[in-house]
Amino acid sequence: MNAIAAIHVANKQLGLDEDTARDLYHRVTGKRSLRQMNDRELQLIVTEQRRQGFKPAEKGLQGPFAKKLQALWIAAWNLGIVRERHDAALLSFVKRQTGIEHTRFLLDGDDAAKAVDALKAWMTREAGVDWSQSVNTAEWLRSPGAKIALAQWHRLSVAKAVDPKGFRQFVWDMAKPLDQMTDRDWPAVMNTLGDMVRKVRPA
Repeated sequence: MNAIAAIHVANKQLGLDEDTARDLYHRVTGKRSLRQMNDRELQLIVTEQRRQGFKPAEKGLQGPFAKKLQALWIAAWNLGIVRERHDAALLSFVKRQTGIEHTRFLLDGDDAAKAVDALKAWMTREAGVDWSQSVNTAEWLRSPGAKIALAQWHRLSVAKAVDPKGFRQFVWDMAKPLDQMTDRDWPAVMNTLGDMVRKVRPA
């Protein structure tokens, strides 16, 4: 959104009629018309509107299920099965699965589950991610990040890009021993493995 468009949105949000808005412009810049202002002056107007309470719309994904869906989407990209990492591609996927245009409108758990389950099934089908849990599952492997990283390693092993038995040492060299890994530790490992996967399995 450019500065002039932002100013008009702010005027509506703040409830300013045209005369009141022009008074604000004049007070801040000495000019009553946006068209007479340079970029610096337009930014001064936006700054003043923010001071008065204007809150621009948040960029990126929004909604209660947005973070989970985005994390799964990036994981699928790191597995080499998603071609486009950007949010627009995820939103297209969500719409195909749910009929809902944007994650900010995805408020029902059942609707969100359609997209989440479809993403997980895709990762299982195309990249061999094993989401199962059992009493025999090692503690470190209970993390979704660990499951994805292990599937990445398998893909790299099949491509003969890594030693099939070298996963434990790789994780230790990158972060810490497997039994000390937490959910917060896995993204860095997955991102590094993702770079390696995309080199041997170009989209």
